Amino acid sequence: MELSFKDKTVVVTGAAGGFGSSIARTFAAAGAHLVVSDIDTDGAGKLAAALPSAIAVTTDVTDPDAVRDLVDAAELAYGGIDVMVNNAGVPHRKGALVDLDVGTVDWQLAVNIRSVFLGCKYAVPALRRRGGGVIVNIASVAAKRPRPGLTVYNATKGAVITMTRGLAGEVAPDIRVNAVNPVVSETGFVKSLTGSDVLPGDLRKDWVSGIPMARTASPQDVANSTLYLASDQAGFLTGVCLDVDGGRSIQ
Repeated sequence: MELSFKDKTVVVTGAAGGFGSSIARTFAAAGAHLVVSDIDTDGAGKLAAALPSAIAVTTDVTDPDAVRDLVDAAELAYGGIDVMVNNAGVPHRKGALVDLDVGTVDWQLAVNIRSVFLGCKYAVPALRRRGGGVIVNIASVAAKRPRPGLTVYNATKGAVITMTRGLAGEVAPDIRVNAVNPVVSETGFVKSLTGSDVLPGDLRKDWVSGIPMARTASPQDVANSTLYLASDQAGFLTGVCLDVDGGRSIQ
């Protein structure tokens, strides 16, 4: 069944790369107008220029004024928003919790939790002005199956899941709120995690060995799941946190 977003407006944060760019392209292919949001001005602009109907908005997702301005820009350009995808997020370098500096932890909390709060805070009134809509938050299966060395990151994604489920109860029935929980993916996430452009072979072998589908997640896997949760075909789904993990969470 084709999932159509013709004449719908979709805002995607962290859209210049990784999951975000695939999410934006997938919604665009389904007919949506895209608001491509990222702190990377050049990256957001290049992606928006490559889509049929899109604008780019430079956004620091940790800044309340910037997130409010993002929603305002979407409404000004397209008359409202129908879907908000809170995708922006960062890992910390793999290592023991006791070795993390407080600045790194504060940054994790700001980008991974505060940004989702702000995206929801400013999207909900806009979605209601539109008559309803959908929020999809990108969390992580790490919230449910935490790996050693990523304890604070795991915790931030656990907060996203709890926020998703709590908000779903608050804003139903006119707004649905769901989350996608990906397993590790070989995107820019890997460089932030390990300092390398590619997942080191020994680490990749170890992590993939715990995934029954025997591979990491692709950005398209995440984009397809996000599209579905935002679609009319998922109209009775809210508070759902969908594991896009190749079976990692059942191991």
